[in-house]
Amino acid sequence: MKSFSDRVLEWCDVHGRKNLPWQRNLTPYRVWVSEIMLQQTQVATVIPYFERFMARFPDVVALADADQDDVLHLWAGLGYYARARNLHAAAQTIRDRFSGEFPRDFETVNALPGVGRSTAAAILSLACGQRHAILDGNVKRVLARHAAVEGWPGESRIAAKLWEISESRLPQQRVAPFNQAMMDLGATLCTRGRPRCEACPVAADCIAKHESRQAEFPGRKKRVALPERNVEMLLLEYHGKVLLEKRPPVGIWGGLWSLPETEDSAAWLAARSADAHGVVELESFTHTFSHFRLHIRPMHVRLNDVPGNVTDAETGWYDAASPPALGIAAPVQRILETFSAIMMNGERDGTHG
Repeated sequence: MKSFSDRVLEWCDVHGRKNLPWQRNLTPYRVWVSEIMLQQTQVATVIPYFERFMARFPDVVALADADQDDVLHLWAGLGYYARARNLHAAAQTIRDRFSGEFPRDFETVNALPGVGRSTAAAILSLACGQRHAILDGNVKRVLARHAAVEGWPGESRIAAKLWEISESRLPQQRVAPFNQAMMDLGATLCTRGRPRCEACPVAADCIAKHESRQAEFPGRKKRVALPERNVEMLLLEYHGKVLLEKRPPVGIWGGLWSLPETEDSAAWLAARSADAHGVVELESFTHTFSHFRLHIRPMHVRLNDVPGNVTDAETGWYDAASPPALGIAAPVQRILETFSAIMMNGERDGTHG
């Protein structure tokens, strides 16, 4: 039987993905941006975001010089916004410390905000041909099944074992296509549900396949019930525009623009002596994060005047007729779209105001 790497490379030559946007005009910068976007997000979702991002920020310096609002605006909808903030911060580090030239040293790349060992390895192997093993989510699944590695890969002991296996499988030559093929295997054949083992080049000696235990690997984190939180989001309208506030740079939706939040809209308005002539509860909905579930009650408040002490945060007015290029979280964007529909219907019916 041929070696593991030889079989993977032969499969890659025929079936591997070779025309993804970041594989064209291959540079460390383009691979880096794609790898950050691909963390927690599938390829099909990433492609249009990547293409818009490259059109706006074609190189490291363009990204570093951009305002964070511009970066977050183009990221809006991808989620996990710390990725965008770290990407921006890392670009500024590269601009300031390396004159805008993406570093080629592993330890330097590994230390950039939001990168880490596997991402650094992917950048330097795929874009620079350096010999580094990778271990992203797809590769973890392939190796955990092939070697029947018990346990959740998030545990340091299990991760160390998988890293050891990944290093041992790495060929001496053609590291870039091998690493790309390993990611492709996990994404297209060795999927979480219904793996296509009949088409897999390494199925012959895959322990999970041999024992019909594919569903057991990789091990899963013990499930716990997600905490539930409730919030009212205030859609404060004044002359057809909505007040937005900028969230703190860290935490949920860090650095994004959002709506003021409270547990009790009536008390919030009373505390600010807000002069309002209508408070209407819009349709509630739930947004699920990785670590809690947020139940959102949007409250549409029409103001006669703007209180001077409305919020301590940086604020701005959102005009639905000419939306500004701001980073806005998906649930907030959903509420703003509802508001836009209300405005359009109200204007048509002559009932607004």
